[in-house]
Amino acid sequence: MAIVLTLLQSLPSDNIPLIILFTFSSFFAVFFLKWRLAKCKNPIPPYPPGPRGVPLLGNLPSLDPELHTYFMRLARAYGPVYQLRLGNKIGIVLTSPSSARQVLKDHDTIFANRDVPITGLVATQGGHDIVWNPYGPEWRMLRKICVLKMLSNKTLDSVYALRRREVRQTVGYIYSRVGSPVKVGEQMFLTILNVITNMLWGGSVQGTERASLGAEFRDLVSELTELLGQPNISDFFPGLARFDLQGLEKKMHRLAGKFDRMFDGMIEQRLRINGESEDFLQFLLEQRDGGDSKTPFTMTHVKALLMDMVVGGSDTSSNATEFAMAELINKQEVSKLLALCSCEVGKQQRAVRNIMVFFTVHNSPLAAASCHQLPTPPSKFPHCTPPSIHNP
Repeated sequence: MAIVLTLLQSLPSDNIPLIILFTFSSFFAVFFLKWRLAKCKNPIPPYPPGPRGVPLLGNLPSLDPELHTYFMRLARAYGPVYQLRLGNKIGIVLTSPSSARQVLKDHDTIFANRDVPITGLVATQGGHDIVWNPYGPEWRMLRKICVLKMLSNKTLDSVYALRRREVRQTVGYIYSRVGSPVKVGEQMFLTILNVITNMLWGGSVQGTERASLGAEFRDLVSELTELLGQPNISDFFPGLARFDLQGLEKKMHRLAGKFDRMFDGMIEQRLRINGESEDFLQFLLEQRDGGDSKTPFTMTHVKALLMDMVVGGSDTSSNATEFAMAELINKQEVSKLLALCSCEVGKQQRAVRNIMVFFTVHNSPLAAASCHQLPTPPSKFPHCTPPSIHNP
């Protein structure tokens, strides 16, 4: 600073513009040097490499609808970790097992939160479900409820007979269609939806009412998953969210209202029964009455969890089964092995049990291939970090 003052004194006093220009330039140079020194002391890691994008839109115009194969091609060009600019957002793509393990296992609590799409917020009562809820006491409470009741060994064993009956009916129907095309995905969806809805509220919906409710749910779930999967300008440019340019938020509000009215009807009917059933809905209502004061379990949580179970359980499981069947068709040697195993089971007069467990345990390469090449929705929901943590 003393050098700057000396130079100022040496300038002619009658040249005012030159003095002003020199003064501003000197102060700018001093602040720039200080900023550079501070940056050297606390360096911020640079972003990983990635494909060049166009101004404002980033890499959105070049995205391939087959995202998993598109990501694989980019990984060959830019390495296992690279970035994509999607509008106003930056996405970091991890394609190697080691980097994925660091995010999903070693530092899972840091990266536990999700980047919630607007349609997801609308569909799940403002994100109060187990999928979109940020990691914290509320999320741990919801997870505990699901693991304790819906996914416990006792609950799964109690519906074994139901699962066996539904699988037998589906296998019988497919066998009766030998020589004709069969919509495997639709049949798997119906089978799994029947099991899940029986576990959720089987005690309150019976007979023809249950069948009509299942058909209505099938149409609503298909429409909901389609809306959740559509690219939304409001997600890539949050400043435009208020305009809802594609109308997706409006459509999701209408769809969520239908789910809400169906859930209200079942809950009202269950409250009139006054605790005679022991299904998942009754368990949720009991938790609402005796919840924790610090993290209360409200009716909003009840509806959000019912939505998670119906949509996540039926659509994801049926898609995974359909993908596995596609892999079986493409790999004839695996199909022959599976047919041989099925014949041996049939000779012993035993029904094929837990068909998905069979795929996972005895044919893990097939399961891995189907999940890798045709990933199910939960594996594609992007993770995000808290604002206090620099990413990357």
